[in-house]
Amino acid sequence: MIDIFTAIRAINPSAEASITNEDINRIRWHNDTPVISNEDILAKQAELRVTWDALQYQRDRSLRTPEYSGYPSIEDQMDMMWHDKKDGTTTWEDAIQAIKDKYPKE
Repeated sequence: MIDIFTAIRAINPSAEASITNEDINRIRWHNDTPVISNEDILAKQAELRVTWDALQYQRDRSLRTPEYSGYPSIEDQMDMMWHDKKDGTTTWEDAIQAIKDKYPKE
């Protein structure tokens, strides 16, 4: 999810503000940060959300997702590659392709 502060910092990386309860109407600007209009913040938030949604497949494939069901660990992949080379199998390629099929780029 793209929160309001993330959108603000995408517009102005040095912005300092506090937001109460993710309420766009309850932003307090700090240290002479120029005020950014609610319309600009919401537009940037929508823009960032499109990018975030488009990259969902990367998060699904990632080892870092909490509900991980993506790629095998690097250690397991290395072991698969070693055995594939030794045994003439395609275990590693099959495992990687299964994840790419399960979570396509779309």
